[in-house]
Amino acid sequence: MDQLSTIILAAALIIIMLGMGLSLVAADFQRIFRHPKAILVGLTNQIILLPLIGFALAVSFPIQPEIAIGLMILAACPGGPTSNLIAHLAKGNTALSVTLTALSSLITIITIPFIVNIALIHFLEQGQMIQLNVLETILQILVIIVIPISIGMLIRRYRPGFALKMGNPVRKASGVVMMLVIAGLIVKERANVLSYFQQAGIIALCLNIITMLVGYYSAKLINVTDKSALSIAIESGIQNGTLAITIAVVLLENNAYAITPAIYSLLMFLTGGVVIYWGLRKSKAAYRSKAVT
Repeated sequence: MDQLSTIILAAALIIIMLGMGLSLVAADFQRIFRHPKAILVGLTNQIILLPLIGFALAVSFPIQPEIAIGLMILAACPGGPTSNLIAHLAKGNTALSVTLTALSSLITIITIPFIVNIALIHFLEQGQMIQLNVLETILQILVIIVIPISIGMLIRRYRPGFALKMGNPVRKASGVVMMLVIAGLIVKERANVLSYFQQAGIIALCLNIITMLVGYYSAKLINVTDKSALSIAIESGIQNGTLAITIAVVLLENNAYAITPAIYSLLMFLTGGVVIYWGLRKSKAAYRSKAVT
């Protein structure tokens, strides 16, 4: 991508993170003390199991290094605002979803550089070797995640009416920009896009489905409610594709690494729709069961 496109992508991510901040209050972070079991299993899935599953898929499928690295960048990223929306529409535990997104966004500032460097070392040949500067990367991610979220939270605290009013327009604007970015990437890589889609489409879908299933059943093992288990599943499988694309394009300066996150960002709306349908059916069934009793 050219410099203008890179700036637009970074700005889009900042807007998305600002929008997330507008929906957060201090109580969202305090829930870790009130519901530690659900939050601990959710973060374990997000921070530890997701990258491990991503790596297992990357080495199991016969894919190009660019696709494998893109998959690992995606697996290193936290959940995004889309996961909160899906949890809400699916009648999951929205408060838990928001808390997990916020906490994982903070924790992955530290873990992303290490996971991405492991992927670069493993999947690139010696002559192609590049590495992220860990401290510099942490600072860059801090700027595009923590600062916008913090500003959004300050606005929510001191101007709650304005924050609630702007939340929906900001989400819609960021979604439009995200689709434009994905379209730009596909046009830029049009010579390889069919080959990339054949490889990245299947593996991205596998990552999405497997991590949601692992998230749901690991939550049920510790006897959390159905609503919380659903939110943990969504947080485990719905990643921040915009952040992954930004890392690929802005920090690593390689459009090819962004193809897997871009394709994934399209597929997650399909699987998200299935999860919403399933969640609504479970919610209606639970309501009917209570009505009978």
